[in-house]
Amino acid sequence: MITKSGNSCYYTMRSSIILGGGCFWCLEAVFLNLKGVLKVKSGYSGGHVKNPGYREVCYGKTGHAEVLQVDYDPELIDQETILEVFFTFHDPTTLNRQGNDVGTQYRSIIFYNTQEEKETFQRYIDGPVSEIWSDPIVTELKELEIFYPAEAYHDNYYNLNKGQGYCQFVISPKVNKLKQKYSTLLKTEDGTIE
Repeated sequence: MITKSGNSCYYTMRSSIILGGGCFWCLEAVFLNLKGVLKVKSGYSGGHVKNPGYREVCYGKTGHAEVLQVDYDPELIDQETILEVFFTFHDPTTLNRQGNDVGTQYRSIIFYNTQEEKETFQRYIDGPVSEIWSDPIVTELKELEIFYPAEAYHDNYYNLNKGQGYCQFVISPKVNKLKQKYSTLLKTEDGTIE
């Protein structure tokens, strides 16, 4: 990606990963705050229905998981840090469930594009993740076929709906945990990188 700044241009590296770990609003609120994360987009992947909508996915009839596409600059945040944050902010030991969110749409899943990516993700699950969680890890690794972007009203959901009950009781504690545990990884208040 080429970015213009004044009269000069510079090249920004961009990598992408698609993760599912419960409600995509929760993951979005966490990843939006990280230095090096360029863009996040909620969506649906891993199902058998073309162009699914939120209601269809919520009913659990499409086979899709609620996922988050995270675009990031690997010079500012590496893939291992992305995975560490992902596995810190959801429970990879509960099959088709995150807290009170129950159904296959809330499963723990990582989508890969190449066999090398799959092997990298599996090594991370077998290593650092298994050392953190005592119960067996149920995170699914699946080849990415297609990512369907979610409806626009899901974008920046937490920041636009902080007064809503789900945001206050489910997402806010995650954001507070992020600020305490990963303060060195956070963007500044205005969204810029320190």
